[in-house]
Amino acid sequence: MSAVIHLQRNQFSEQPVCLVESAELSVTLFKYRSGIEAVTLRNSRGFITLLPFYGQMIWDAQFEGHDLKMTNPFTEPKRGESVVDTYGCFAFHSGLLSNGCPSPEDVHPLHGEMPCAPLDRAYLLLDGDSVALGGDYEYVKGFGHHYLASPSVRLAAGETLMTITMRVTNLASVAMPLQYMCHMNYAYLPGGSFSQNIPDGAFSLRTSIPGHVHPTPQWLDYTATLTDNPSAFGALEQPQFYDPEIVFFADNLAQYTPQPEFFMQAPDKGPRFVTRFSSEQFNYATRWILYNGDQKVAAFILPGTCRPEGHIAARQAGTLIELPAGATREFTVVTGLDG
Repeated sequence: MSAVIHLQRNQFSEQPVCLVESAELSVTLFKYRSGIEAVTLRNSRGFITLLPFYGQMIWDAQFEGHDLKMTNPFTEPKRGESVVDTYGCFAFHSGLLSNGCPSPEDVHPLHGEMPCAPLDRAYLLLDGDSVALGGDYEYVKGFGHHYLASPSVRLAAGETLMTITMRVTNLASVAMPLQYMCHMNYAYLPGGSFSQNIPDGAFSLRTSIPGHVHPTPQWLDYTATLTDNPSAFGALEQPQFYDPEIVFFADNLAQYTPQPEFFMQAPDKGPRFVTRFSSEQFNYATRWILYNGDQKVAAFILPGTCRPEGHIAARQAGTLIELPAGATREFTVVTGLDG
């Protein structure tokens, strides 16, 4: 049996309420002290907590006792206009008119308008042995763009993987620019190693320096060695060099495989995280590493429609999607604990 349950903001309170429960799955609603609504989807192996009306961020994700989320200073989500105002989530939707780090000439916020978007609707999709949180966000500006974004996250019984989907429909009478990245902020696994079904040599080090990055002499020396040999970075073994951030790009993934698959493996038979997607949907990927006293993250892969260097860079590179009037594009990522 399939069913849709529409969620209303007045259903949420600081006292958690179990809305749906079966032998294998449950759905709990609650509200953080900041006033932001949250939905926890839980199965026998773990849970994910999402913010249904706030960009549909995935705030928390844990499976088999392993926390998938980056170390960060946020104890709860905070209201804000930009993702940096609440940078404590496991995953967010970067885009959609622009994404990534804006150049000095760009006018968009870091990672675009979608991360903190106020969704118009949120609903649960119950279908057999799975449950999903879906939502709709209508973006419209006078004399500007007009689109409908419909994100969703699905969790199935007995699984340690989640399915993240973003569907975008251009509601305007003219084409709209489209940039999208599924931005997953995975936990830093000391000594963790990377592997994937594309060549190690497919990755190149980011050579541009965004405004929020402040290089040190040590960092400049280290990144100079990686520029000459990016494949030398195969494991999380030198955290002293990962502040500021280390970023790699992999372009034109379709030349290697129609279904890219990426892993991060902890040492000593620890957890292994995996991300899978289609290179027809996402032909670009980014690897982002940061380690300091406040934030520790190993985003071992971030699938995107282009490099996350801002709107102007994508247009100049010819990787900016022009979505025709009335057209729809859909993007799907499967990610979580492997095994």
